[in-house]
Amino acid sequence: MGKIIVGIIIVVALAGFFLMKDKEGDTALPQSESKTKVVLPAGDVKEFSMTSYYDDAGKWFSLKEISVKKGDRVRIKVTNTKGSHDFTLDEYGIKKATPLNQEVVVEFTADKVGEFTYYCSTPGHRQGGQFGKLIVKE
Repeated sequence: MGKIIVGIIIVVALAGFFLMKDKEGDTALPQSESKTKVVLPAGDVKEFSMTSYYDDAGKWFSLKEISVKKGDRVRIKVTNTKGSHDFTLDEYGIKKATPLNQEVVVEFTADKVGEFTYYCSTPGHRQGGQFGKLIVKE
């Protein structure tokens, strides 16, 4: 009988430990957010905001150059203010639609050194000037 009680106490203690760990904000996510929220490793976060739009002069991203260091976590907030656009960065496997008047957050770790072009892949937009440069330095 005593061994059963000790076993129950251990099970309850372990369950309480894991429940409290989630509530304290460790990297665990609530079930409802686990499919939509990305948790990135600790380190420097470089955050940028830009608009995606077009006017009589062409199609544009308001931010033409982003510079970070290798290992930085990069967060780019893109808001499409006119037209139909996306944000594409081939070398990092990123292609995200940017619905009209909605902020879209693109997050990744800059793990490759070099200069990379981000652009809108809608036909004619990159050729019309909707691109920029991501520079990742050692």
